[in-house]
Amino acid sequence: MAPARMPTFLVVLDVDSTLIENEVIELLAEAAGSLDEVAAITSQAMNGELDFEQSLRARVATLAGLPVSVFETVSERIRVTEGVVEMIRGVHSSGGKVAVVSGGFHELIDDVAERLGLDFWRANRLESLGGVLTGGLVGSIIDAEAKAETLREWAADVGVPLRQTIAVGDGANDLPMMAITGLSVGFDAKAPVRDEADILMDVRDLSQLLPLLGLRG
Repeated sequence: MAPARMPTFLVVLDVDSTLIENEVIELLAEAAGSLDEVAAITSQAMNGELDFEQSLRARVATLAGLPVSVFETVSERIRVTEGVVEMIRGVHSSGGKVAVVSGGFHELIDDVAERLGLDFWRANRLESLGGVLTGGLVGSIIDAEAKAETLREWAADVGVPLRQTIAVGDGANDLPMMAITGLSVGFDAKAPVRDEADILMDVRDLSQLLPLLGLRG
């Protein structure tokens, strides 16, 4: 039997405003009546003006009291970014892997990831009691450093050297993972990422990744 083929590369994307067009925390905050407060905190965090974990906890606290049934309602509003399906198909056809790591929430990302056929995904988890959100989080926080460590872990698991990894993101909490990859792509990126990314993509179409990987064009 021939040995299993090693993946050619690993593409790791952020989720909110990258894999999807939405900021999921803002969709949840809209249901909780805290959208303006949460949007302001999100903007500061993504521009590197606030510590991500502190900003995340502050935003999640505003969700206390929401029924977990809100996940179904919000899930229906999530829009996958143009070109995602084509990008994933192209990477998989070449033997590569596609993954996402997010400061968002498993409760909403799991369905999207499974539907798209992603290879790996990791995110935060919201705490609930009796079918109601408490305003807290469960387990380790997926912050900027956790994103980088997750990318390292997945690359090691599939046998891909870091020089053959690609990180795609838009906010300050993506910078540590972008710093360790072979190629970093700022996707419609905020100011801190625009200063550091190897390549900037300002058209919101993730199929644009394929020519960068030599898979089209």
